[in-house]
Amino acid sequence: MSSSVSEAQLRITEIFYSLQGETSRIGLPTVFIRLTGCPLRCSYCDTAYAFTGGQAMSLTQILQQVASYTPRHVTVTGGEPLAQKNVFLLLVALCDAGYDVSLETGGAIDISEVDERVARIVDIKTPASGEEAKNRWDNINLLRASDEIKFVICDEADYRWACVQLREKNLAAICPVLFSPAHTTLTATQLADWVLRDRLPVRMQVQLHKILWNNEPGH
Repeated sequence: MSSSVSEAQLRITEIFYSLQGETSRIGLPTVFIRLTGCPLRCSYCDTAYAFTGGQAMSLTQILQQVASYTPRHVTVTGGEPLAQKNVFLLLVALCDAGYDVSLETGGAIDISEVDERVARIVDIKTPASGEEAKNRWDNINLLRASDEIKFVICDEADYRWACVQLREKNLAAICPVLFSPAHTTLTATQLADWVLRDRLPVRMQVQLHKILWNNEPGH
């Protein structure tokens, strides 16, 4: 990594070691790099503290802090990590360091520049999120089998809408699809009942970190 690249900076809200609470990697010890800032304001957002503030850190500083945990898995999240252009350099550096890297993105920004070694977890925003209009549908054409699509479901209307997208866009044939209940408006049991009733080809998930630590920052 050249000196100019190593000194490239990003604004970071927190770097912490925890269990992965979502996706197919759920339960795996993981270092999380939470970038500051997000252009979306989803109705169910649970990381509003990452919208502003944070600390400017160089790639060298970030990599040193990550390495201190001696992890295998690293997740880059936000906020919206793709809102900072230097995130692409960070993702390359993490992959070059040998980590298993995943990226959690809200789905409103082009993912085409993300290193191909990174597993991309891409949201599709439902109507009740308040940000449906921001969905960048072209991202679907860029997804690979190693990526994942996530719907956060707020209510039955959201569920029906997500089922239409699942069917019409044949999403399950592209990559794994995740259905997750919005923690404030829909119970996991209700969503599970719907998924089973309709024989959906999706992974129903709950957020493990909220069960264990009630969504405290740093977990």
